[in-house]
Amino acid sequence: MTPTRLAWLLRPVDAAWLAAFRVGYGLALAFSMWRFLAYGWVSDFFVRPKLFFKYWGFSWVQPLSEAGMQALFWGLMAAALCVAAGLAFRLASALFALGLIYVQLIDVSTYLNHYYLAALLALLLAASPAGKYWSVDAWLRKRSEPTVSASWLYLFRLQVGVVYVFAGLAKLQSDWLLHAQPLRIWLGASTELPLIGPLLTLPFVPMLLSWCGFLFDTTVVGFLLWPRARPYAYAVLLAFHAMTRVLFPIGMFPVIMSLSALVFFSPSFPRRLWSKLGPAPRPSPTPPPGRFATAGLLLAGCYALIQLVMPLRYLAYGGNVLWHEQGMRFSWRVMVRAKGGGTTFVVYSPARRHTYYVSPREYLTRVQEAEMSNQPDLILQLAHHIHDDFQRRGYGDVQVRAESRVGLNGRSSAPFLDASVDLSRLSDGLRAASFILPAPSQAPPHTRPVL
Repeated sequence: MTPTRLAWLLRPVDAAWLAAFRVGYGLALAFSMWRFLAYGWVSDFFVRPKLFFKYWGFSWVQPLSEAGMQALFWGLMAAALCVAAGLAFRLASALFALGLIYVQLIDVSTYLNHYYLAALLALLLAASPAGKYWSVDAWLRKRSEPTVSASWLYLFRLQVGVVYVFAGLAKLQSDWLLHAQPLRIWLGASTELPLIGPLLTLPFVPMLLSWCGFLFDTTVVGFLLWPRARPYAYAVLLAFHAMTRVLFPIGMFPVIMSLSALVFFSPSFPRRLWSKLGPAPRPSPTPPPGRFATAGLLLAGCYALIQLVMPLRYLAYGGNVLWHEQGMRFSWRVMVRAKGGGTTFVVYSPARRHTYYVSPREYLTRVQEAEMSNQPDLILQLAHHIHDDFQRRGYGDVQVRAESRVGLNGRSSAPFLDASVDLSRLSDGLRAASFILPAPSQAPPHTRPVL
């Protein structure tokens, strides 16, 4: 990197944007942690299940006791409030980031895009100087730093931008653009909403909204980066996320995205909104880059590269990622597939020469079963668990196969896995799964492509 570009990335900009983001993020995540406690989700997701699905390489992560999990979420809520206030920021932000990551590693079936984004933003905040301005820490030390390196602004913008861009690219396929699926399915469940419900029954509305969603995701970042269009783009963004919150049960995702998109505004925008915060800091000379600054930019570059590559890893597997799911997580494919189906496990005991049909419900909660039924790696994990369970109960070294059918985006259900394969003999990993059958080629029924 040339010295000129290095100096451009390290130049000081107003820290008001980062301080405002810290406050908004901390309050939003504190509310999110409270929801887990208030709605009983801590028990539902992390205490009641008898089995927890694991990410590859993280089988060692286990939940705490019920009291421990309850205390953890109270602690996460307190840490998020400390992040918002900038109180013991370094410690609070690090603990919050680690706690949030730990919670997500407990069970794959609880994965949601906005939890993943919240964890990434928590990591960035913990590494950033967000606690050095407009914070309790700065007030107690009687010293604040009103500027931050511009590289932080660009890193946060990239993190938020990749969510929209890859969410838009994921919609660049026939189900979404030609058949309005799965939006057509979901809108059909919202026709009883007041005022807008009757509009959702009009045949052209799903197609119209599908194209609006595609165009919004693929263009909003560009408009937010354009200063003249930015206020209008943000108004559209707020309307878009408000509508998605009304139509679909997607939790805190609209709130987190609406807050995060503020990083595209001028670094001094919070100061202009509230003039009492004082004048913008005067530009200061860019300090010469040192070893630590260069190393920091190198780490930031590696982080940015990971965020750009992770959503593209599905290309290594080929086929339809919406069907085989390999590369689906961490790729920002938001609301592009509706899958339903069922799986029954067939267990054969050579020692007893008997076949047993096992329902996943014997081991899973309803939420876990719904997630497992269309995700091959989770089916594989449950097959291994069933094998070990039968072996412990004296059935010997059993064989475990899965009879599974899945329907994708309104299509009729089709065989999902090769029922002749003994899943207990296969191991999970990063390679392509050989036991997944090809995706059905037919178009979604009862829809006509619009050309």
